[in-house]
Amino acid sequence: MHLSLVVVWLGTALVSALDYLGYSGLDHAGATLLADAGIDDRRWQALLIWGGLLTDLLVGLALLFKPVRASYLAALVLMTSMTVVGTALQPTLWLHPLGPLLKNLPIAAMLWFLLQTTLPSSNKALP
Repeated sequence: MHLSLVVVWLGTALVSALDYLGYSGLDHAGATLLADAGIDDRRWQALLIWGGLLTDLLVGLALLFKPVRASYLAALVLMTSMTVVGTALQPTLWLHPLGPLLKNLPIAAMLWFLLQTTLPSSNKALP
């Protein structure tokens, strides 16, 4: 469970960078999504995309190298915040066939479970 969450955050950072740089084959899907939400200024798009991917990278690295309660809580707060922002900008993402926001529900459940079963300041599970 823990490693799958690491892959989610690090993978999201990687594919966001590849998409922004034009190497994903998706024709800058992140910028298009922001433009569809009314954020047309390319500077704002770049700031939001790079800010999000760097945050994803930091959370992924924290989960990988320091899997403590604070890391799980940070990931949960970040995922919840991004879900709220995504819902505000593009509420139809809840109805998207691939579930870009819907997938956050099981991720939240996994983070909550890991948060509850990990000792404070330790990567050891509670007995």
